[in-house]
Amino acid sequence: MAPGTETLTKSFSFLNRAVVKRQVHSSLECTVQQVEEVKVVIKILPIFSCTIMLTCCLAQLSTFSVQQAATMSTKLGSLKVPPASLPFFPVIFIMILAPIYDHFIIPFARKVTKSEMGITHLQRIGIGLVLSVIAMGVVALVEIKRKKVATNSGLLDSNDPLPITFFWIAFQYLFLGSADLFTLAGLMEFLFTEAPTSMRSLATSLSWASLAMGYYLSSVIVSIVNSITGNSTRRPWLSGDNINYYQLERFYWLMCVLSAVNFLHYLLWANWYKYRSTRSGWQSQFTHST
Repeated sequence: MAPGTETLTKSFSFLNRAVVKRQVHSSLECTVQQVEEVKVVIKILPIFSCTIMLTCCLAQLSTFSVQQAATMSTKLGSLKVPPASLPFFPVIFIMILAPIYDHFIIPFARKVTKSEMGITHLQRIGIGLVLSVIAMGVVALVEIKRKKVATNSGLLDSNDPLPITFFWIAFQYLFLGSADLFTLAGLMEFLFTEAPTSMRSLATSLSWASLAMGYYLSSVIVSIVNSITGNSTRRPWLSGDNINYYQLERFYWLMCVLSAVNFLHYLLWANWYKYRSTRSGWQSQFTHST
């Protein structure tokens, strides 16, 4: 509902009592606009919550990926690249992908959908979540390959670099960088355009809250996995002195499944959500012509 409207909507009708009964509680008096703005923020929160899993994946790859790269060859010609510098790669990929997105993907989408936006904010977030599922699958396959090289070369217990380049780790950041570009950037645009004017600064800050909560959730998931998989006879998946004996690929497959479930959860909320400006669903751009 647009700001300034004087009509209460039926959604979250229990909140309408803040206006209907204002004569009883004058100190808590609310206007119709204030109630409707609160409803908008409530509707935004489920979309926001679905992006936390993506940032959780980003957190895992900025920790375990560095450990993986430390066991691999990090030589780049005569230069030895520090494994801790790996997070530099998604930044590079985003810098490359951003102009491709603006100058090629969006114009093509506009021609296909016959709409000015080309790709709606919710679709952009959804594409990023799909890419995060693919990214976790790629990460699991890369770890399988790394451990296979370690086994075949007899370097499971050695501190010598494995005969495999760390660019395999960098490759997976291509998918993560793409997911980051679509989802987190799309989330910021979605929150800024959909939030009431008086709450835009708060809504925009939610995109950073998603990042913080994702990193916190990653620590919780690691602790839960180690607690469940470890006992007196079995070593936890993600514990020990040598990462070559971690069951890291299983953990990445688990994250892949969780990301897929999160995407399905997102689809429910994205189809339920109605844009403030058009009051249309997630697929509204297919019927909106420029």
